[in-house]
Amino acid sequence: MAFPSDQEEIWRYTPIGDLEIDSYAPSDDTSGKDSTIFDVLSTRAGLVEVRNGWVTRQELDDSLAQNGLFVGRLADHPDPEGLLGSVAGESKDYFAVLSDAFVGDAVVIDVPAGMVVESPIVVGERSRGEGAASFPRLVVRLGADSEASVVQHQSTGVGPVLAVPVTELDVGPAARLRLLNIQVMGSSATQLGTIVARAAQDATVTVGAAGLGGGYSRLRLDCRLEGRGADGNLLALYYGETGQTLDFRTLQDHAAPNTTSNLLFKGALAGDARSIYTGMIQVRPDAAGTNAYQTNRNIKLSKEAWAESVPNLEIENSDVRCSHASTVSPIDEEQLFYLESRGVPSETAERLIVAGFFRDVLEQLPVEDGYSVIEEIIAAKQDRHQLASKVSS
Repeated sequence: MAFPSDQEEIWRYTPIGDLEIDSYAPSDDTSGKDSTIFDVLSTRAGLVEVRNGWVTRQELDDSLAQNGLFVGRLADHPDPEGLLGSVAGESKDYFAVLSDAFVGDAVVIDVPAGMVVESPIVVGERSRGEGAASFPRLVVRLGADSEASVVQHQSTGVGPVLAVPVTELDVGPAARLRLLNIQVMGSSATQLGTIVARAAQDATVTVGAAGLGGGYSRLRLDCRLEGRGADGNLLALYYGETGQTLDFRTLQDHAAPNTTSNLLFKGALAGDARSIYTGMIQVRPDAAGTNAYQTNRNIKLSKEAWAESVPNLEIENSDVRCSHASTVSPIDEEQLFYLESRGVPSETAERLIVAGFFRDVLEQLPVEDGYSVIEEIIAAKQDRHQLASKVSS
């Protein structure tokens, strides 16, 4: 296949031409420390630790396992046929094909019909080793009227790494799935990730993403509402600092009647960071009664920061309610003045404004126990931004 070019619409605005793909190779190095997310989420139903695409550790609550919950390697699943690729399907995307070719231990979370898993299931995906390419794969399947929460933590070691994670979410009739994806890759890492969700009749899928790391990090998030009455909720917050490019592409695909999707993505950019958001609401001919909303908002914390926001609609049915909105703006000077005039120092005022900007996304993200990890990273990024601003001035 031809390597992608920024001349293609789906790679527009990106630094994809700078990626020297031949400088990376798949790695079977499984050394390294466990993810810190395991310490934060000490109350959990199960966990899987993945390093460079290979499972190194797994745990599962005994009572849940006895009642049919499966958490582990695809190769150990009692009936693995058809699980891999059942949602993602065959793709012509260059990196999806690489993932299919070099996938190691695909991880499966399979929740039987009627089961409610009260504590989150944690998957830590770590890529490490200079020049390593890893292709982690996660498949989550929920049976009818089941419920589960999953926390996916993606990190790297030091040095240039290429990570190509693919996540497939298959949500059965009336099932409820919540996924929190936290990306904290190193500054030399390149990530090209994909999350694809499919929701059946009356199902609800909520995907929350925190894009906080990586030199260049791209996430494609597709939500296909295939059953009548299905709901899809897509949330993301991202904070870019000097040298980072954070890239998000989304699809809200309404294929059945009376479906609803809500998307809210918010980003803050410091230094010369860049962000790209391109979203599509697609309403198919048979999707009467669709409700679809798409909002992307960005604040620039420095003059050098840059954001591109491109929302789109493609509607093939007249009985719909759809809206989209996007903004790119600096810190609100009136808000800043209001706080400063009441004795709040400038640095503290900026922190409060950024915290307030992200608050509505944080409050809606699935799995509250993961908030502290996100808030600590954002606080550290703000510290670095404000220190750099002092030095430059």
